[in-house]
Amino acid sequence: MRNGIAAAAAALFFFTACSDDGSATEQSTSTVKATTTTAKRVTTTTVAKSTTTLLEELPVPLPPPPVHLDEPYTELGTIEIPKLQVTKPLLEGISLTTLDRGPGHWPGTAMPGHLGNVVIGGHRTSHDRPFRHVDKLVPGDEVIMTTLEGRFVYEVTETQVVTPDAMWVVDQHREFTATLFACHPVGSTKERIIVFLKLQTD
Repeated sequence: MRNGIAAAAAALFFFTACSDDGSATEQSTSTVKATTTTAKRVTTTTVAKSTTTLLEELPVPLPPPPVHLDEPYTELGTIEIPKLQVTKPLLEGISLTTLDRGPGHWPGTAMPGHLGNVVIGGHRTSHDRPFRHVDKLVPGDEVIMTTLEGRFVYEVTETQVVTPDAMWVVDQHREFTATLFACHPVGSTKERIIVFLKLQTD
């Protein structure tokens, strides 16, 4: 399941960038190279509760930016977690600068409603703590992402706590899935809590 994104620099970023106390230090990513691919879409709509056949290439996660990179503020849409009473803008980027503003989408991973794995990070203790209680999510709970393309309802399938080398959580597969990640336990950067989701299609 592992792919090239598991390079050392990527691993260093993934597990410092979500530091809730702002203590992460900038890591070099100069040795990491990635290429982006352009999705080839046969159909143009994928909405929750419908089945659409798509022929498109899997996304390629981009290498992580420097931890404190001042990424531009870019809203992709919104993310809602009804059980947790969370409704926030969904931003593009995973540097601390972005995550300090709200949940951030890992560039190069699938976009909401598209084939692949939509990867989103968020804080649990600092700033407005959008993912504070993600540990309370259980299979069947919903996470709703809305973009200009539509409203996409994902359903929680599983939650895991992983070690700092589990870069496979950003892997892309020929399925419609999403992954939320945050530091764990609350107030610590020792581990990461990962919530896996799948797109509802009926």
